[in-house]
Amino acid sequence: MSPAPPVARRILEAFAAAGVRTAFGLPGVHNLSFWRETGSGLPRIVGVRHEQTAVYAADGLARSTGGLGVALTTTGPGAANAAGAFGEAAASGTPVVLVASEVSTQLARPGVRRGILHESRDQAGIFEPLAKAVFRPRTPEDAATAVAEAIRAAMTGPRGPVYLDVPTDVLSEPGPPVPELSVDRTAPDEASVHALHTLVERSPNVVLWIGGGAVQADAGAEVAALAERLQAPVVTTFAARGILPADHPCTVGLPPHEPEVAALIADADLMIAVGSDFDGMMTRNWSMPLPAAMAAVNCDPADLTKNYEPAVALLADAKLALRALLTLPGRPRPPVEERLADIRATCWDRLGTDPRAAAGLEFLQSVRTGLPAGAVVVADMAIPGYWFGGYGRVDRPRTLQYPVGWGTLGYALPASIGPGVLRDRPVLAVCGDGGFMFAVGELATLAQERLPVTVLVVDDGGYGMLRYDQDHAGDEHRGVDLVRPDFAALAESFGIAAARVSGVGPALAGALAEAMGSGEPRLVVTEAAMVPPRTTSPRWHE
Repeated sequence: MSPAPPVARRILEAFAAAGVRTAFGLPGVHNLSFWRETGSGLPRIVGVRHEQTAVYAADGLARSTGGLGVALTTTGPGAANAAGAFGEAAASGTPVVLVASEVSTQLARPGVRRGILHESRDQAGIFEPLAKAVFRPRTPEDAATAVAEAIRAAMTGPRGPVYLDVPTDVLSEPGPPVPELSVDRTAPDEASVHALHTLVERSPNVVLWIGGGAVQADAGAEVAALAERLQAPVVTTFAARGILPADHPCTVGLPPHEPEVAALIADADLMIAVGSDFDGMMTRNWSMPLPAAMAAVNCDPADLTKNYEPAVALLADAKLALRALLTLPGRPRPPVEERLADIRATCWDRLGTDPRAAAGLEFLQSVRTGLPAGAVVVADMAIPGYWFGGYGRVDRPRTLQYPVGWGTLGYALPASIGPGVLRDRPVLAVCGDGGFMFAVGELATLAQERLPVTVLVVDDGGYGMLRYDQDHAGDEHRGVDLVRPDFAALAESFGIAAARVSGVGPALAGALAEAMGSGEPRLVVTEAAMVPPRTTSPRWHE
């Protein structure tokens, strides 16, 4: 009888059974067991150039597909390097499992740091403040159970990242099969559904506030049906952009930071929040005007009430809750399309006459012209990313990734690897020159994998948002003006074709169209400066 497969293979088999086709990681002396395991049916491990990227790429893949993201790192500094990206996944509720190796059980002594290579006093403890769950198995049997529980925890709403470490000797030991565990959705309580229905029926003017939880629940059809029944304007958080097409008659298509949208919300009789925790970035730190009444639907009991107290709080999966609500009768309501068209026109006309918005609006038009249909945009925490994240046209869910959860500068390039490995559509990473340098080594990953990712670097000579913050505070520019390389030459040194343009006008649109149509990794760099939009905190209360 042949020996049982090693634990490392069992872990990969479990991920494959959960639908994972690609994992991201770096090999190290303690986790080489994963790289020994190849073959049909196992996830392919894409090697990246930094452990932080392993989690960012897993995050990016999970956001694009709605499935599980997987990252593999080695012990000690390898695991610690991943913590920043893990925090972004935690803040954004992305289902990622990070598997790190640990020092050998044959050498470790509980409670004692002996000085083993890569040893930490409590490696898993780094992740406990961030993780939805943490697992520390120390036997093959425990590892099999832990990986099953890790997958279930990550994918069960409210979703989030899970940390799992396995000692290096355990990874190589024969392991039992991983048990299959189901992922359950929280069904709505009938009484709460009826309470929400009663509130809706006595509210003539309803607004829907849709968050990322609705996207995770694949509730787009239900959101559309409810909006159409109620003739309710749909305001989305950044994570939910695209849940309705941009031309849907109920889509507001602008952020709640704009005064016309804020007034629309404040004038409502009822706002129904679906899958949102009303975070500070969307609500201007909870200072936005509120409607007469609020209701909330969420699968996380904490998110139902932690920032606002709703009149009705419905604990349930968004899809199941809205389906239940839609089974109850409704009444005809006056069409909302013309009113929303007037609001959008007023807002865009006002922005068009504001000289501070001129470069941002021109940038949006150029990206829209150069962006192929169905492309994924990964926007960094940079001024061009702020403009697209809040105002760019997004027609489908999961085609915009925007790291306002934790606000991790340097997200876009490494995260773009995730949707890039799908090779089913072009990907655009929108970067500033400062954030791009955080992960510039991942140009090597794009080149080695020949991913269909175009990296757009908008070079304003440093940290443009922080420069604006200093101007806003009346401070001198310190620490924000940066020495930069020749970005195009740098990309070309990796074998990536690059284009240089000036400004954010038609030349940029043409360069993006050519790059994204190539099916190859490309870089486009332009020198341009923009004033940040109203979605950024210095402009919240203008």
